[in-house]
Amino acid sequence: MRLRTDIFVSALLRRVFAKGGFAAVEAKGADEAGAVFIRQHFRDGLETLYGPAPQSFFDEETTGGRLFEQRLTRKEPDRIREMLERERKFDPDLWIIELEADDLGDIVPLVDERQNPL
Repeated sequence: MRLRTDIFVSALLRRVFAKGGFAAVEAKGADEAGAVFIRQHFRDGLETLYGPAPQSFFDEETTGGRLFEQRLTRKEPDRIREMLERERKFDPDLWIIELEADDLGDIVPLVDERQNPL
């Protein structure tokens, strides 16, 4: 069983604050099962966008968790905004979280591209 999205986002915000970063909810989606997108802001004005990983990255051990993949890396904020607008047209119940943290480290569970079974 997957953790509710509102609880996952709350825990994510607390982890960011505990590491000395800043986080905010830009757009709130469905409490129970909304998809989560993360905008990581850098000091040079660029951003990285993380989105839900494809199902091919999940196995029996990770079916209840959440994994993220980089969708856009160190791009202008307008490019990130455009991609999120396209995603929102497809799924209006998604969450958008903004983070200001230099290293996501153990804050956000990321997939390893080499582990994709396809």
